[in-house]
Amino acid sequence: TIGKLANSVGISKSGLFAHFNSKEQLQLDLLKAVAKKFNKIVIKPLIKIDSGESKLRELAKNTFKWSNADFMPGGWMLYTAVIEFDERPGPVRDFLVSNQKRWIDHIAKVAQLGVNNGEFREDIDCQLVAFELQAIFPSYQFSSRLLKDPEAENRAWKMIDKLIESIRLKNN
Repeated sequence: TIGKLANSVGISKSGLFAHFNSKEQLQLDLLKAVAKKFNKIVIKPLIKIDSGESKLRELAKNTFKWSNADFMPGGWMLYTAVIEFDERPGPVRDFLVSNQKRWIDHIAKVAQLGVNNGEFREDIDCQLVAFELQAIFPSYQFSSRLLKDPEAENRAWKMIDKLIESIRLKNN
């Protein structure tokens, strides 16, 4: 709540509102900061990798690292926000939609890199690959956080391996 946040940073609720002007602006600024940090931890390290398959695997590894980061107690804040704001029109939802589209498009571009490099079949639907890979992460989050399943990450990696195997050129 706004009250708890204000208390934890040592200012009054009105002082917090004076800085952000509204709860919605606070939420939006927070999500933008989280997305920037996500980009730094998950996406930027991929720049040096030339292989589509290696880039997909590193993306997954970085995403698991992100999901388990100490600075995010409770898990992946961007997914949590998507669930909360999926049916609530406004700037927060608009930001989340834009951010999610960029994330899925990024994964699709990585898959296309694998096609261009001759690692993946030419007939794959890169947006579908992105959809499938992106769907693994909330399943992992649910299993590891809520169910406390110690095998959640292993299962997620098995799903990723199956996905990559399904798009890989047979002679690779």
